[in-house]
Amino acid sequence: MTGASLNITQDNLAQLQQLFPNIFSEGKIDMEKFKATFSDNINFANERYVLNWAGKSDAFKVLQMPTTATLKPQPEQSINFDTTQNVFIEGENLEVLKVLQKSYYNKVKCIIIDPPYNTGNDSFIYPDSFKENKADYEKRIGDKDEAGYLMKEGMFRKNSKDSGHFHSNWLSMMYPRLFLAKNLLRDDGVIFVHIDDNEVHNLRLIMNEIFGEENFVGNFCWRKKAGAGADSKYFFRQHEYILLYAKAIDKIEALFQPLNDKQKLEYKNPDNDIRGNWAPTDLKRSDDNDPKRIYKVVSPSGAEFEACWSYTEQNFKKLEDDNLIWWGKNHANEPKRKRFLKDKEGLTPRSWIDNFLTSDGTKDLEKLKIENLFDYPKPIGIAKLFLQIGSNRESIILDFFAGSATTAQAVLELNKEDGGNRKFILVQLPELCDEDSEAFKAGYKTIADISKERIRRVIKKIETEKQALEKKKESELKLETENSNLKSDNGFKVFKLSPSNFKIWRGNEINEENLVTQLEAFTNPVKPDSKTDNMLFELILKAGYLLTDKVEVKEKFFLVKDGELIIALAEMNQKIIDTIIKAQPQKVIMLDNLFAGNDQLKTNTVLQMKDAGIDFKTI
Repeated sequence: MTGASLNITQDNLAQLQQLFPNIFSEGKIDMEKFKATFSDNINFANERYVLNWAGKSDAFKVLQMPTTATLKPQPEQSINFDTTQNVFIEGENLEVLKVLQKSYYNKVKCIIIDPPYNTGNDSFIYPDSFKENKADYEKRIGDKDEAGYLMKEGMFRKNSKDSGHFHSNWLSMMYPRLFLAKNLLRDDGVIFVHIDDNEVHNLRLIMNEIFGEENFVGNFCWRKKAGAGADSKYFFRQHEYILLYAKAIDKIEALFQPLNDKQKLEYKNPDNDIRGNWAPTDLKRSDDNDPKRIYKVVSPSGAEFEACWSYTEQNFKKLEDDNLIWWGKNHANEPKRKRFLKDKEGLTPRSWIDNFLTSDGTKDLEKLKIENLFDYPKPIGIAKLFLQIGSNRESIILDFFAGSATTAQAVLELNKEDGGNRKFILVQLPELCDEDSEAFKAGYKTIADISKERIRRVIKKIETEKQALEKKKESELKLETENSNLKSDNGFKVFKLSPSNFKIWRGNEINEENLVTQLEAFTNPVKPDSKTDNMLFELILKAGYLLTDKVEVKEKFFLVKDGELIIALAEMNQKIIDTIIKAQPQKVIMLDNLFAGNDQLKTNTVLQMKDAGIDFKTI
């Protein structure tokens, strides 16, 4: 009870919506649909098949708004910072995706995300005001409390079902992120997106618009729980969906999911074939009347069989000569083709998944002693399945809704199991944990803190298992096989989304009030207290290199990716310039103020770099 009298307008609207749901859109009357229903004056504007919603133009403004942000290294929170190829980034994922555009464009093989499902209880960031300027926007999403943590009120808005733009807000949140994510995918890359009934219809439309309907691969239906939940009053809802799209379906390789233990048992070796276990497959064709394939075959025992076969008679004879035809133990059965387990890449992915439950995800966390911090954590098994379907052993994997970091654990464990060298990039907003939550009581201030801690515990677990295995006295062959799976990358670099280390020159915004500030940005672009390592990684990113490219220190400059890029941030003289040119880099970046008071040295440097064919830039 609210104590308020009946809202007559809302009551009338509710009755009208019950009778004519077709004329409503997000709880409001759509006047075009109203006229079409009750009038003969039917005229739909822009009559075409198109995805549209309130705020779509604003979503595009967000997408096109450039960022000057950077990623600051956090080696003290990392493991094996200098050598690992795995990356964890704290920050708002839309800004992070923009920061990664240049360096990781067309480099990611597989994206797996589990975004907000828009259940009516979600809080997420979406554009809702474009009256503010960029500086105000950056301040709002960067608001921090006294301890330096992002303010939840500044970052999030609860998307209640009472909102007049309930679905629109979700679409405005998803569209720019998916658009930027597509840019990062390789041409043979794929993306898996978890979703449930609330937005699966809109997700399919938005994915069709961004990726192209022709690049839809399939829709997995995942049975995530065995029993009924709180939402089962009218319908027992046990499942979720995972949409799979390719960036370019004609560029992807055939997709396979690995055989499970039960399927592997179908492969046996009754004739002790040295090639290992095999399974018999049918050789008959019922849909072909090719005369070249219709012939009589005779088994070793003299039994005769005539049919339309999968192979011509000549090729059948070759298979028989190679011991690839199985006639049964008594050599009298209809012939079968032997398919060997060692040659079996896997099965074509099935749309129905029922061997992983969210309760398994809870158990995965319990094994790491991180209990009761997430309501419905994704199980490691389903993440591994998608990695095996959508990536190879050398792939870069991206998850920009990292949550409990299931994807990171799946990558690390799968590398351990098959000796792969998959690399992950995880992005998670440092969302404050509610003070009454189990996570906060356990000492975690943000969701990102939990994500990082899980990765550390997984790495510790793998390293402990590795040490135990190395102590075992195994046979030489088995030890060699096991050790091949222990060379995986057990580390991760942590970065935080941060403002640029450099002042931004805004020549078109100069006025009497900011003239001095802008002139300082022009003559000395480095912000006070900017650290060398922070500037280094910002320039690495903005030069188009990876966060994990090898960095070496030589004298007064840094060599990136075996000297392909050289960055100088400390001092400059002719001797250093001669050393840099001798190293024959492709690109050189220096701070302009290193030449302060020596215009001649700068002029000579520009000419020398040009003569050497080096792309030279100053900041």
